Amino acid sequence: MERIKYFFLGILALSMVGCGQTVVETLHVPENPGHNAPGVGKTLVILPFADYSDGGSIASAQRRNMMVTESLTDRFLANGFSLPVQEDVFQYLVAEDIIQLYDARKSSSISAALADSDWSDVMKGELQRYQAEQNMSKSDSPMDSPGTHGLTPQAITKIGHDFNADYVVRGRILEFKTREDTSWEPWKKGILPFINNGSSRLLFGFADSENYDVFNNMATGALIGSIIGNNANSPTSHNGDNAAIWGAGGLVVGNINYHSGKVEQAAVQMRIWIQETSTGKVVWTNRVMVKVSPESVLADNQYDVLFNRAIEQGVTKLVDNFVIYTFM
Repeated sequence: MERIKYFFLGILALSMVGCGQTVVETLHVPENPGHNAPGVGKTLVILPFADYSDGGSIASAQRRNMMVTESLTDRFLANGFSLPVQEDVFQYLVAEDIIQLYDARKSSSISAALADSDWSDVMKGELQRYQAEQNMSKSDSPMDSPGTHGLTPQAITKIGHDFNADYVVRGRILEFKTREDTSWEPWKKGILPFINNGSSRLLFGFADSENYDVFNNMATGALIGSIIGNNANSPTSHNGDNAAIWGAGGLVVGNINYHSGKVEQAAVQMRIWIQETSTGKVVWTNRVMVKVSPESVLADNQYDVLFNRAIEQGVTKLVDNFVIYTFM
């Protein structure tokens, strides 16, 4: 009785200590470039990237551009370069009629209508189709889609003169999507999905549809369960009964395993060009492909974490390669 009392007192104490909030702070401080950093005394301007990924809406493309630009800013600052404020660059490009701002208010009424649950499914489908056509018509115009039109050497030189910059950074986002990690490590997929899915793949190979893939996993689970049941020794039942019971359990587990053990992977591919403002010539270009997935089932697998890591890794590789190629 005394132990139970102390146990509840311990739980009460933990609950009192646990009252409050958990705060996670992340301050991204660029590396100290030092006096001998290759970019000291040089300024560059980062222009919006052309987005050729299957990204959906213009708002999501803007978000991707912002994530890439932030990583580029941090990495260039770490190498000693100076950069103008990005909002000033956007305002300049708009004033020079190089890019045009997208007015999201034109489609806000459609979005509000879609949010109204009183519409029928047929009507919502028509509204979605109209909204998609409206977005597509905007994407067809080069001036409404940042980065799809070129810049002359004279335009590059003018940007350099107006910002007193040595280089202009341009690029394109080629791929920005989630995909399934093809790795079969059990610490990533989980023990049961590793066993069942791996056995299913060895027995049946790739299925040509999702339904067949489910059936293959269920069949594999039932087969494994039957083998275990047939070889199990039970004093109260025959091996055939064990096989039936274990096979039925394996059937259920196989169905569950098909929907488990999937490891999301963030895939980002981009190319960067850097042009000299004095001549407009490209002095360096390179492309990078980065795939990031959780190291184990216990790691954080959320969308923003994976893509932020992929962008940071890709940008670091590209900028470091530019510095080595140009200044080392």
